[in-house]
Amino acid sequence: MTDHAASPERQSWQHLLARLAPLAIIIVLLLAALSIFSDLRELAEAFRTFEWWLIVPVLLLTSWNYGWRFVKWQIYLHELGVRLPAALSLRIYLSGFAMSITPGKVGELLKAVYVRRASGAPVNRTSAVVAAERITDAFAMLILATAGAVQFSYGRTLLVAVAVLGAVGIALLQRPDILSRLLEQLGNLPLVGRAVVHGTAFLNASSALFRPPILLRAVLLGVISWAGECLAFYFVLIGLGLDGSAHMLMVATFILAVSSLAGGASMLPGGLGVAEAGIAGLLVLLVSQDEGMTHSIAAAATIIIRFATLWFAVIIGAIAMLSLERMRFRTSGGEPIQSMKMDAPGGQETEDTAGGNLRPARDGGDR
Repeated sequence: MTDHAASPERQSWQHLLARLAPLAIIIVLLLAALSIFSDLRELAEAFRTFEWWLIVPVLLLTSWNYGWRFVKWQIYLHELGVRLPAALSLRIYLSGFAMSITPGKVGELLKAVYVRRASGAPVNRTSAVVAAERITDAFAMLILATAGAVQFSYGRTLLVAVAVLGAVGIALLQRPDILSRLLEQLGNLPLVGRAVVHGTAFLNASSALFRPPILLRAVLLGVISWAGECLAFYFVLIGLGLDGSAHMLMVATFILAVSSLAGGASMLPGGLGVAEAGIAGLLVLLVSQDEGMTHSIAAAATIIIRFATLWFAVIIGAIAMLSLERMRFRTSGGEPIQSMKMDAPGGQETEDTAGGNLRPARDGGDR
């Protein structure tokens, strides 16, 4: 009998493509907006004259960012007592990039699901790693933007808001007893008891990840990693004909950091629209025509750096996700070799593709 059910990897790709379809429309609209922002003929000329050999160091610097952020991911997993082979952990980490195009990057919680498949670690604990990554990345970008914020009058309100909200959030996560008491009160309400269990596990894990030594190390790694992408943007500007200088490097760092923070704060998929507007707009505001800046060069720089820092990551993430969906592995708990397959909705049983049997999904506390 022919099995009409789609394979897990095919289902994953269909799900990803379904998300990409509306984003493709948004991308077309963004490109159209950037073309209107600049002169289409001059934009084509900017691409023609770009020093395309520089795309190699640009992508290498982007990869530098991913490499150091993976180190942070490993530190966080170690703090939670999760042990995975480095190659498998790297694939899981990279798979999250495919979800960069989800609102607020919430789709990166997929990494926690994959970690549970590989180690049995509850999702309600390892999801704290994803949250810690986002918070420490924001603080790293805040630090990188500080030098420019002192000199330029743009983006200061956003930077102050990020600093205040981040500090308050970290203070609460370092003292989970405050939020835990609130959750206990909510636990008496109908329909929320299960959520309280998950929330308590998340807070307990977060308190470990935000201990001062771990927090400082994570933010430092964030500064080192994201500095790579800021340098990549600097090379993009050089490739478009702008003169290289310490001032231009500071401008590139400030613009990319502020625009990335604004894109993240917007909660839009990949910060689409907000990040692009921030990069192109700030380039025109902060770099004069005497220094070689035009609307067309600003638009070209925006398109190139967004490909290098967003869509390059999505491609890598999609490849890593496909690799994981095709993998069969043995969990650290000694379970039979099984495919990396999502549980059925509602905690139903899922098929053990290695043995052809049904196995119950893990207890509800890890979702």
